[in-house]
Amino acid sequence: MLSATPQKSPSLIPPAQVRSKQNWNRVMWVLLALTLFWATFGSEISLPALFSGVGESYSYLFGKPERPGSGFFPPDLTRFPEYLEQTLLTVKMAVWGTALAVLFGIPLSILAAGNTTPNAVVYQLTRRLLDFLRGLNEFVLALIFVAAVGLGPFPGILALAVHTTGILAKLFSEGIEGVDPGQIEAAQATGANRIQVFTHAVWPQVVPHVVSMSLYRFESNVRAASVLGLVGAGGIGFYLTEAIRGFDNKAACTIILLILASVFLVDFLGAQLRKRLT
Repeated sequence: MLSATPQKSPSLIPPAQVRSKQNWNRVMWVLLALTLFWATFGSEISLPALFSGVGESYSYLFGKPERPGSGFFPPDLTRFPEYLEQTLLTVKMAVWGTALAVLFGIPLSILAAGNTTPNAVVYQLTRRLLDFLRGLNEFVLALIFVAAVGLGPFPGILALAVHTTGILAKLFSEGIEGVDPGQIEAAQATGANRIQVFTHAVWPQVVPHVVSMSLYRFESNVRAASVLGLVGAGGIGFYLTEAIRGFDNKAACTIILLILASVFLVDFLGAQLRKRLT
């Protein structure tokens, strides 16, 4: 009768690759904790100040008994049609700003993706360009374009387009780099050129990602466009600034409610589109 071969007990020590990853995770958590600790100094974070100031915030929003009519409520609907028209103009600015960003962001994302860029030099130059575009705030860009083309919604559209191009091109490039390489290799094996590889192997895989990110940025641009009027770039932001500066809180309340309603509506419609297109 053959004796059973003794089974080797499994090792409780994880492989070197797993241990290395675990060590890096620990290092990252420590660095995160140290970063939060460092950021505390000078930030003046104070929960007691927050809780003690809640009453003042309430008085600012709803008014004080000794100052009737000083709060934001009820909203003043006297100029509602004018405010609604400017809110719709703000949405139009976001539409055009996002559309132009998608138009320029797609080719830039191809150059900024490691698996579709022509060479390392183009890759690095495009990445730095996208860093530059993302680093310029919409307000700074709006001021530049107001000086160039004058007051109105057009400089706001240009500001949104430039800033959003940097964001969308970066997000699109990450989607391109995450595609299945097997499909690219299969297209290359058939003798397809670079453009054909992209249109037949890469683009079909990234379309849902492009649609989702574009809709998300459109929602964000509606919020951004609503305050570009602060620097004369058109939209409802100019009226909001005038209401706040004139201490017309009830008019400001109407404008804020319109902005919130437009954001909620765009968010809802965007979610429905994403469900049907992705």
